[in-house]
Amino acid sequence: MPKGMITTLQPDAVEAGAEALRRGGNAMDAALACAFVQTVVDPMMCGIAGFGSLQIFDPGRGIHEIIDFHGRVPAAATPEMWQDRILGETEDGFGFVLKGAVNDLGPQSITTPGTLKAFSEAHERYGSLPWADLVEPAIRYARDGYLVTPGVHAYWVSPDTPGRVVVRDRLGYSEEGRRIYFDGIGEVRQIGATVQNPGMGHALETIARDGAETFYTGEIARRIDADMKARGGLLCTQDLANYATETNSPLKGSYRGLGISTNRPPGGGIMLLEMLNILENFDLASMGHNAPEYIRTVAEAMKIATADKDNHVGDPRFYDVPADRLTDKAYAKGQAEAIARGDKAHVERLPLSESPGTTHLVTSDQSGAIVTMTHTLGMMSGVITDGLGFMYNGAMAVFDPRPGRAGSIAPGKARFSSLCPTIVFDGDRPLLALGAPGGTQIAMGVLQVMLNVIDFGMTPQEAIHAPRFSATSDAIAVTARIPRYVCAPLEEAGYTVRRSAYSYEIASVHAIGFDVAGNPSGGADFSYGGGMALAV
Repeated sequence: MPKGMITTLQPDAVEAGAEALRRGGNAMDAALACAFVQTVVDPMMCGIAGFGSLQIFDPGRGIHEIIDFHGRVPAAATPEMWQDRILGETEDGFGFVLKGAVNDLGPQSITTPGTLKAFSEAHERYGSLPWADLVEPAIRYARDGYLVTPGVHAYWVSPDTPGRVVVRDRLGYSEEGRRIYFDGIGEVRQIGATVQNPGMGHALETIARDGAETFYTGEIARRIDADMKARGGLLCTQDLANYATETNSPLKGSYRGLGISTNRPPGGGIMLLEMLNILENFDLASMGHNAPEYIRTVAEAMKIATADKDNHVGDPRFYDVPADRLTDKAYAKGQAEAIARGDKAHVERLPLSESPGTTHLVTSDQSGAIVTMTHTLGMMSGVITDGLGFMYNGAMAVFDPRPGRAGSIAPGKARFSSLCPTIVFDGDRPLLALGAPGGTQIAMGVLQVMLNVIDFGMTPQEAIHAPRFSATSDAIAVTARIPRYVCAPLEEAGYTVRRSAYSYEIASVHAIGFDVAGNPSGGADFSYGGGMALAV
């Protein structure tokens, strides 16, 4: 049987993590080697100037912790600075559309990054291989180049949510971005083309040599500060020097007698627990997988959790999140009774009418340690400091430009993010570790894979491959593999059903399941063009 396993979206990154395990590294070493490569080969999905959340479970060392490394609002920002620019809100709730797209593209869209700080702290606390060894594969891909895959190319040329800046324009916003990602005739590099990023190679070499502090207080920090001043950005050296991650015990709940361990607000774990608590009151298996009543029931739970998130979940350091009420079984029972009566929840949206630019990985090792981590750039600012190669996050897009709300702008504040790296336990034994990219769809995709495994007995791979749906507004979005005749009763009941042109979407879940002996079984979402699970 394999001693360890790794699963994520990008094969190059999977290979780097697997090599770390093969050299005797542990689950965290594999996760970090994998994550560094992801920042190079899928640079719109994640980056060293991004943010995220990781969960580590290491029974041998008695460790079970979450490191949250959310992007934080720079000190120069104010709650009311954009309130007169509001055009509307994206339908899925993943951000606000403002005049001039100032929150979505360019230097003012950047929050203080946490990714590299978290990687460093995770290595210091939990890693075993040398830091430079874990960065080295990423340096190699940046210097020597990587191939543009169909999945990456499709994302680069894809349309975006109405009101949002398209990915192609983000790639070409900076002069360095145009050099890296476009060919000689001004087109985005094609499938199979080799992309070299010498600036990022240099930045990673500096990080490998000097550690992450170069990004926060050293040479790279000074270059970031100079670039932000020149561009009129909010981010400065003080924000970088003051940045701190947060380490907490996981947020815990239960579903049908199984333990659920996930992240705390402003992460999406609270939504996941609320939905599971509601759905625990139904015999989902008897409804039939993806049958009309099943879709209606789960979609209503999604809508309730989305509305509660919109109204009540923000950064707990700035906003009093009623976490006990939202995760209370009695509260969930009342919501389930409303669903059973046929009530329809309402998700409020501004009249206009997270980007899937995120990635996730799961690793395990022979000692039984597990790492599940989601990291991202959020909306991708488009900004690349000349000579450094990496793109900054664009996470200001999701903050509410209206003062006095759960998600309003405030210096030092973290935004809500649906990311929810999660582990399911049967007693003390891990049963399933999973997570996903996908903007507001992350919790919805993770929820359905969990239901597929727990209620319908699927393997991790079967659970990931099954068609998914989502309801983050009053409409129900369904993927193309859910038949129209299944949707017809929902439409007859008054629901708006929106079919996707794609057979996938609704997050890109990756998971590792464990049998009673602790042997891993990986599941990867390969529908985006590259997901892979590899046993070592």
